[in-house]
Amino acid sequence: MQKNVKFITVTAILIALKIVFDRFLSFSVWNQRIGLSFIAVALAAYLFGIYSAVLVGAIGDFLGAILFPQGQYFFGFTATAALIGLIFALGLFKDQKPLKIVLCVLSNQIICTLLLNSLWISILYGAPFSGMIVSRIPQAILMTVVQTAVLCLFFLPKSPIAKQLNLLKQN
Repeated sequence: MQKNVKFITVTAILIALKIVFDRFLSFSVWNQRIGLSFIAVALAAYLFGIYSAVLVGAIGDFLGAILFPQGQYFFGFTATAALIGLIFALGLFKDQKPLKIVLCVLSNQIICTLLLNSLWISILYGAPFSGMIVSRIPQAILMTVVQTAVLCLFFLPKSPIAKQLNLLKQN
């Protein structure tokens, strides 16, 4: 029972954190967003695994889009947010090694940011898909560096932050 309460409480806090990071503490220009909302999803993946990470990604995206719209709502972005959670959970839940972190980040940036989100923007606004990909490459490169650095800081075993997160994970 106590684990269910902890799961629900921490997952709800991470959803709220994702919304705040995504809607208020990110830099957005027409087809690009640079921010730290990935931290909430990665924390959910690390602490609880797939189910929590997918929930934080999808519900955080949906509620953020409904409560604080920055354009029209499109389900494709929510599906991509859930996929990001799935990829982080597959790479971060069991063991955290630098190579796994890099592979998670690269997978998310290539599959989710460059391909899927570019496709959704192309569908929504009628912009050419290839043009979307080319214009979003700098964002993907920047976010690859940022996400890799932050996730290594958070999750590599010798990190002081990882030691604190392990206490939360175990209790």
